[in-house]
Amino acid sequence: MAVKKAVKKKATAAKSPAKSKAKATAKKTAPKPDDLGYTSFTPYKMKKGEEYMNPKQVEHFRAILNGWKQQLMNKVDETVHHMQDEAANFPDPNDRASQESEFAMELRTRDRERKLIKKIDESLAALDNDEYGYCAHCGVEVGIRRLEARPTADQCIDCKTLNEIREKQYGK
Repeated sequence: MAVKKAVKKKATAAKSPAKSKAKATAKKTAPKPDDLGYTSFTPYKMKKGEEYMNPKQVEHFRAILNGWKQQLMNKVDETVHHMQDEAANFPDPNDRASQESEFAMELRTRDRERKLIKKIDESLAALDNDEYGYCAHCGVEVGIRRLEARPTADQCIDCKTLNEIREKQYGK
């Protein structure tokens, strides 16, 4: 009797990983927007036959871009306050060097975010000019899912891939 239970448990255990693996594969999702640095949103659900970059989609992306920009601007304010509050003249050179290193890293991060804010502003301007969502090189649709993954994308996946290959080959 104990042998039958052990065999039954073994058989059940052997089936479980396959089921859980199948479920895990089925539940695989895109990275959360918060992980990418911008505010969370509900993915846009396209309806069959819906026109690309219609007013609903434009407002969807405008909300994403404005939310992301606001989040970055809040970080800038936090950095200014942090640097003012934490600025101290340490007598120990090691402590001073550590603080300067921390501030330098924070300023580099904010500089990257400043450049990102500029790209967000360019994307918002493209939304206003009805140019958002179309590849800057070939003019095809960039795609809703790609724009949700990277709202500042201005190239379709094919053009972006070709540019990356060129950069790799020519070192630009």
